[in-house]
Amino acid sequence: MPIPESLRRRPLRAVLFDLDGTVLDTAPDMHRAMNALLRERRRAELPYAAVRSRVSHGAAGVLRAGFADVDEVEFRELQRRFLELYSAELCVDTRAFPGMESTLDRIAERGIAVGIVTNKAAWLTEPLLERLGLRERFACVVSGDTLSVRKPHPAPLLHAAELVGAAAAECIYVGDAARDVEAAHAAGMSALVALYGYFDADEDVAAWGAEGAIDSLEELAGWIGGEPA
Repeated sequence: MPIPESLRRRPLRAVLFDLDGTVLDTAPDMHRAMNALLRERRRAELPYAAVRSRVSHGAAGVLRAGFADVDEVEFRELQRRFLELYSAELCVDTRAFPGMESTLDRIAERGIAVGIVTNKAAWLTEPLLERLGLRERFACVVSGDTLSVRKPHPAPLLHAAELVGAAAAECIYVGDAARDVEAAHAAGMSALVALYGYFDADEDVAAWGAEGAIDSLEELAGWIGGEPA
């Protein structure tokens, strides 16, 4: 997708990322936890694809793939147990998406700050980044429980911009869910959709209204003043 001329002229001081489905491929470990829970409840396991498409919707989104028929009380208990199982094997097969390290290097070379804004709770987010050796690469990490509100509310993105010393208009937010684009626009930021992330088959990504989309992290270079790898 061509870069709009209005964005070419706009100063860029920060690139902010979603976590699951944008920086980290967490779906394998989420899938493992989901199937462990299904076995506990004597239900049929789900194929990987059925879970992967839900991961950007958090634990609740993943659970609805296998427990759409339970009431709210049972659902909350299932969510508690799912997170218990997931946290016990948090970083077995989770990896950064291909090109993440080199992309961070390119951004740093241009003196642009990077941060993470995720709805994942800090008690899961921080250990993941630490275990993968990525925490120090990000100037800020705003988790789902950092503030009293989460995306699609713009406050977490605005908080991240403040932490890295950038105005909202000087930031690009990269994510793989409609709420990421909604939050970015509400905050006055440009939004890019990570097409390599997690999507339901029926989602109309074009309808989200993002300024652009990338098929891989390497393509991000063109949006930060460099050339795609």
